[in-house]
Amino acid sequence: VLAPSDRLRYSPGSLLIIVGAEASEPARFAERAVEDRGATLAPSRVRALLAGRVAENEIEERTRELLASAVLKRLQSEQNVVLPLEGFDAQERERYVRLAHDLRRPRHVILLEAPREKVLDDERPALDEFRRALDAGELGREGFQTALRLGGRALAELKRIVFQPPPRDD
Repeated sequence: VLAPSDRLRYSPGSLLIIVGAEASEPARFAERAVEDRGATLAPSRVRALLAGRVAENEIEERTRELLASAVLKRLQSEQNVVLPLEGFDAQERERYVRLAHDLRRPRHVILLEAPREKVLDDERPALDEFRRALDAGELGREGFQTALRLGGRALAELKRIVFQPPPRDD
């Protein structure tokens, strides 16, 4: 267990997936914490852009296609990518992790913990399974190089997520 820090540092060109229950508001967290504002690709924003332009029954499929395309382009040009995902769908995470893995880009995941009473009943089993896998160190099998769990006081103490090379040892 690491002590909370006011900054998290990831390598430039990384893929960072932020997952959590609906109550933890991953998109809002990314908006608040990620220093590189242009790095965040929120599915909710893509859905909002497609609303009215695409048939209602095609929005989810088109959202996945557009996100995958945008993620691939950014990773190919070694740009940072932050994906805030509500829910715990392993196939959705895998789609993006595979893109980053194929391009040899760093892959990271953050689990945002919400208070137990605010987590919806249908989300609880998937959250518990994801938390168990994270605590057991099994997310490496999904292709992640680092996994972090943020909740409570640590969530409030984190001020910025930055994408910078490690400091030099001068």
